[in-house]
Amino acid sequence: MSSFELICPAGNPAALRAAVDAGADAVYLGFRDETNARNFPGLNFSRPELAEAIAYAHARSVQVFVAINTYPQAGNLAPWQRAVDDAARLKADAVILADLGLLAYAAEHHPDLRLHLSVQASAANAEAIRLYREAFGVRRVVLPRVLTVPEIARLNAEVDVETEVFVFGGLCPMAEGRCSLSSYATGLSPNKQGVCSPASHVRYEPRGEALASRLGGFTINVFGAGEPAGYPTLCKGRFVPGGGTSRDPAYLFEEPTSLNALALLPELKAAKVCALKIEGRQRGKAYIAAVVGAYRRALDAFERGLPVPALDLEAMVEGGAQTTGAYTRAWR
Repeated sequence: MSSFELICPAGNPAALRAAVDAGADAVYLGFRDETNARNFPGLNFSRPELAEAIAYAHARSVQVFVAINTYPQAGNLAPWQRAVDDAARLKADAVILADLGLLAYAAEHHPDLRLHLSVQASAANAEAIRLYREAFGVRRVVLPRVLTVPEIARLNAEVDVETEVFVFGGLCPMAEGRCSLSSYATGLSPNKQGVCSPASHVRYEPRGEALASRLGGFTINVFGAGEPAGYPTLCKGRFVPGGGTSRDPAYLFEEPTSLNALALLPELKAAKVCALKIEGRQRGKAYIAAVVGAYRRALDAFERGLPVPALDLEAMVEGGAQTTGAYTRAWR
């Protein structure tokens, strides 16, 4: 048995097939509505598409996890409950939930359905994880990207729950699932509508030789002539602290770098992590095929005790830069 499960994103049917064919052990996806945290036009799955996706994956011994990881709106629980019901009916291998009420609903109405706790729930200590296990029967927790590897090891020593960690892709600098920056700028919440920095609120404006990126009514970044213009995600904008003008704008929340924890495979194995997750449901099938295939080769080599090959994924990372994030922060 492999040391790790490789959990891969699928934003649409083509991406799912690419992930499965490239070597995923499991794929995660969402319905085409506000019940999942990547609710963007052109992404996600209808019910018939999910049925076909599950058949395709299961025929190749790959599991399918359905992310229902936003928070139901008061007085409108039906879409979220229906999503759980449909995932169970279509024989998904697990649902990924964050909301307490929805966890209770799933546990009561579908006792045989495997429950995973979404990173959106921000469960980062043993007491919280034990509560989810004891109250709802949660089998796996996706840990927030704020823990060091030693902290993950200590946590795993205290709980009888599988843990899954992100190893590649975008980073979220805020408490997982609690970001208010995008909703402040656009009025649409990552937690409720499932959209962060929606394209409908994005625009680019020329300013002489420079190009400004804007989100809602806010300028997020100004790019010089010849500088690649990134997508205006507020947490990755450049700002002048305090509104002054004497200093150059700087990245105050997060620099545009991507997580890549490949070098930490021995440490993550020793910490008893069971699953490694690639971020990127909004990415296309070429990205999925390249990243999943590279990680599959690396994990297979690691499993056989061979040197882990270097991954040539610079073209796939944000800003061309990579980081191990909080996992190796010595000050924690």
